[in-house]
Amino acid sequence: MNDASTEPLFLIAGSGDYPRLVIAGARKSGVQRLAMASFDGETAPDLAELVDQNFPMKVGQLGKLVDAAKKSGARRALMAGQIAPSHLFNLRPDFKALVVLAKLKERNAETLFGAVGGELSKVGVELISATTYLDDHIATGGHIAGPGLKARQVEDLEFGFRMAKETSRLDIGQTVVVKNGTVLAVEAFEGTNEAIRRGGKLGRGGATLVKVSKPNQDMRFDVPVIGTKTLEIAAESGIRIVGVESGATLLLDRPKVCALAESLSITIYGK
Repeated sequence: MNDASTEPLFLIAGSGDYPRLVIAGARKSGVQRLAMASFDGETAPDLAELVDQNFPMKVGQLGKLVDAAKKSGARRALMAGQIAPSHLFNLRPDFKALVVLAKLKERNAETLFGAVGGELSKVGVELISATTYLDDHIATGGHIAGPGLKARQVEDLEFGFRMAKETSRLDIGQTVVVKNGTVLAVEAFEGTNEAIRRGGKLGRGGATLVKVSKPNQDMRFDVPVIGTKTLEIAAESGIRIVGVESGATLLLDRPKVCALAESLSITIYGK
């Protein structure tokens, strides 16, 4: 195999299972040379054993990250795992991070991570889609897991998808919690988990969570993700249905997510 998917890869690894699944998928696809940037307090330490070269650093050390990418010899980089956008530049920022930050008129996930991609491109490293190697974990359309839906639940799902698409278009948030045709919570800077808790509390059981992509979503670093932690928080918050955008949402990892949904009696539905 000599196609681009097997070329050396530089993995920018945040927290959670995401980086682990990318490593497994990349190896399965034939990637033989895999270097990784790992972050103190974010990246699982044992991941270093699964790659060929590890570059440890602190969050915010943009200069060190770019230098590591260059030293890795890879021409492609992939971001996987959670690193809060605010942490990327505001937690121990180095000089390069401060310079880049000063140039940004808006500071959100798209501009912050986009700036990282821009700095990588200057040293000949292309930031590729964060869903590369993860086809088996992308949400499909229709019923995915959990109990079947009733008519009222289908109506809430449809309503939730419409509302989430609108809030994501306005760059407010990609997640909403609804019940009986009412929006209970819209995700903003606090993140998905807190929006789930807030909406679930207001719904007092039986609410619906919907997560979608933004128009022209940059899949290099801003991929909608549902994981086991999402389902656990949803269950604790009284949410019984999770709607996801098919073809654009990652279920990490899909077998575990589906098994947990079944055990918690939470429906996952793709649209």
